[in-house]
Amino acid sequence: MRYLRLTLLGVGAMNSPRFAPAGLLVRYRRHRVAFDAGPGADLPQRLDAWLVTDEQAELHSALKRMAADRGVEARTADLELGGLVIHACPVAHTSHPTCGYRIEADGVAAVWAPEFWEFPSWASGADLMFAEAAGWNRRIRFRGGLGGHAHVLEVGREAARYQVRRLVYAHIGRPCLRAMDAGLTPEWGEWGREGRTYSLLPEQRG
Repeated sequence: MRYLRLTLLGVGAMNSPRFAPAGLLVRYRRHRVAFDAGPGADLPQRLDAWLVTDEQAELHSALKRMAADRGVEARTADLELGGLVIHACPVAHTSHPTCGYRIEADGVAAVWAPEFWEFPSWASGADLMFAEAAGWNRRIRFRGGLGGHAHVLEVGREAARYQVRRLVYAHIGRPCLRAMDAGLTPEWGEWGREGRTYSLLPEQRG
């Protein structure tokens, strides 16, 4: 079958006490592409590419070594592999360029955008979006005012406004861990689960 399979390798924000670093494995036909992640990620030995959202992130050196062990390079790039089309799209997040990815195949679209300060308009109409969840009900601003992280309640509202069909929070920070422990749930969207595979079939656009 021709369909996108997207497996969460981790759903944690930096230094999470509970989850592995946010990461994704995308499989389409015989192609396999990793996004972000970190040490300990359960990845196949054979990959076609390893794409990252921030080439200056703290984990980038580790990711470069992990990617090199599999014969690929951890980098920011557009990619096209036999009907799988991946675009690196800019996000407002910090003082240097960072991105998210729009992943398309057979008329369906997924978005990997684990970190942003402003909701990315290019996620509009996505069938599935993996999104920022560092904050619960207030933004996290970086020192010096140069960007930061949006919060879950805001991300949910914006995803609904931009007609995202399914929203999964995949970069879960400590404020959200406290919300989870208190039994709170997002107004819209769902918490990501490590190891879970989400499938997108062409007929979902039919």
